Amino acid sequence: MIRLKTPQQISAIREASQLLITVLEELERMVEPGISTLDLDQYAYKRITALGARPAFLGYMDFPASLCTSVDSAVIHGIPNKQRLRSGQVLSVDCGVEYRGYFSDSAFSVPVGSVSTEVEQLLRVTRESLLLGIEAARAGNRINDISRAVFHHTHSCGYGVVRPYCGHGVGLEIHEDPQVPNYVGRGPNPRLKPGMVLAIEPMINLGGDDVRVLDDDWTVVTADGSVSAHFEHTVAIMAERTEILTAREV
Repeated sequence: MIRLKTPQQISAIREASQLLITVLEELERMVEPGISTLDLDQYAYKRITALGARPAFLGYMDFPASLCTSVDSAVIHGIPNKQRLRSGQVLSVDCGVEYRGYFSDSAFSVPVGSVSTEVEQLLRVTRESLLLGIEAARAGNRINDISRAVFHHTHSCGYGVVRPYCGHGVGLEIHEDPQVPNYVGRGPNPRLKPGMVLAIEPMINLGGDDVRVLDDDWTVVTADGSVSAHFEHTVAIMAERTEILTAREV
């Protein structure tokens, strides 16, 4: 069931999003060769709780961390660890928070030091596809309009589009209906209405579409070992406009 949010609820989700923005901007500035994803996770936990919020991922379906930290061929759901990041890698950070009973969710991918031109382009195109998806996320359109915008931009560049995982509703829980795929499939295609709050999140691979799950039962990696990128925003659909609640300056 899709739950439409009231203006008061959207205002509360906006507060949770502002808190999340603060944490993500700080985390992105911390990413450099030599830091570990566990360092980032520990910082995130302390910072989120100090701000009076709760890490939404920690303990969700028994996930053991506050952040999902996915490196290179890891697409999503990577578990933070002590291994130090190296120049030339790509790190994707996904974080959700609960603040006063309301949820926000966002992700970014960032190069660690210097990366190749083809990886820089993957990051740029994936970020662009998110913005194009958000442009299509307006009242009166349908979910497939978002999916089509993301897919057309990334697929036309020759990139793989992850299919088993997708965006979703958010706000009163960390994951809600509807699902927001990054390709146009045969699933539900509801019309977008004022009050819908969505987490739109392209997951795009330098190689093929296919992915698999590692033995930790969490980390999703590309089947061909290619680098993957992941960007996500929480957006609120209103009658006259769509607001990116997790828009950041970094």
